[in-house]
Amino acid sequence: MSAAHTTTPAKVPPPRPAPPPSVPVRPRGRRTSGGGAVPWALLAPCLLILALVMGYPLVRLVTLSFQKFGQSQLWGFKPAESVGFANFTTVLGDGEFWAVVLRTILFAAGSVIFTMVAGMLIALLLQRVSGWVRTLVNIALVASWGMPIIVATTVFKWLFDSDYGIFNALLSKLPGVDMIGHNWFASGPQGLAVIMLLVVWGAVPFVVITLGAGLTQVPRELEEAARLDGAGSWGVFRYVTLPILKPIVVMLTTLSVIWDMGVFPQVFVMRGGHPEAEFQLLTTYSYDKAFVVNDYGQGSAIALITVLLLLGVVAVYMRQMLKIGEVE
Repeated sequence: MSAAHTTTPAKVPPPRPAPPPSVPVRPRGRRTSGGGAVPWALLAPCLLILALVMGYPLVRLVTLSFQKFGQSQLWGFKPAESVGFANFTTVLGDGEFWAVVLRTILFAAGSVIFTMVAGMLIALLLQRVSGWVRTLVNIALVASWGMPIIVATTVFKWLFDSDYGIFNALLSKLPGVDMIGHNWFASGPQGLAVIMLLVVWGAVPFVVITLGAGLTQVPRELEEAARLDGAGSWGVFRYVTLPILKPIVVMLTTLSVIWDMGVFPQVFVMRGGHPEAEFQLLTTYSYDKAFVVNDYGQGSAIALITVLLLLGVVAVYMRQMLKIGEVE
């Protein structure tokens, strides 16, 4: 073969890498100067209402707590006198005040514990009944929750009446029990237990409905997996259900503490508008100091101390919610 017929293979250039796909550049929108003001404009009506409804009374409460303000100042015969921290010194140095604080804390703690335990048990039981039974129970809960406090208090006052109370009659039907004519309000602990039962009865519906909504968000797969791993009912509740419901439980507990620390109409109406010393809570004690003794300065100081205690509860609640948010 001649050289003319010899062919050398042509070198094929390697394929060029494909250019990277171009990322479409989004046109930059014009920043509106009032973008940050839109949320505040939407919140303005609500903030204005809060300022009018709560702002002025709170400012007035703080002002009165640092003044000597009685009947003469109320009717304008004398100007209000600034006394600095004298009202707080008098209140904090009074042994009766600390007895009222302790009684209020025990009352609120008992009410919150019984409310949360009863609400959780009822909410769990409602998950195991048929649909129509759950509907009937929810209707009864909403009806009891919607009952005015004055009406509910009057009903409980009749139920525990010493002469005509149906509760004493039912207890007397038990063997060896004679409660006919028993006065539940002859002693402070028994009377406050009745009022605590009234508070729990009015608070349980909200807790049950809220926890029932939260239980619908618990994945059934996790519960079944826990049962396959050998966990019983308590183990499933402790390690699966309760951690998922923790934010709701923390919120309900905090709200219950705030509400139960501020109980007033139940005690006031149950005792006919004149609660005895062993029935006094912070709210009724502040009311008596202001409107019975006519010392509005000390009454305001007691109310302000109560507000500060509740703010401490709110601070604990916010801290717990932030911890839950960080874990999630």
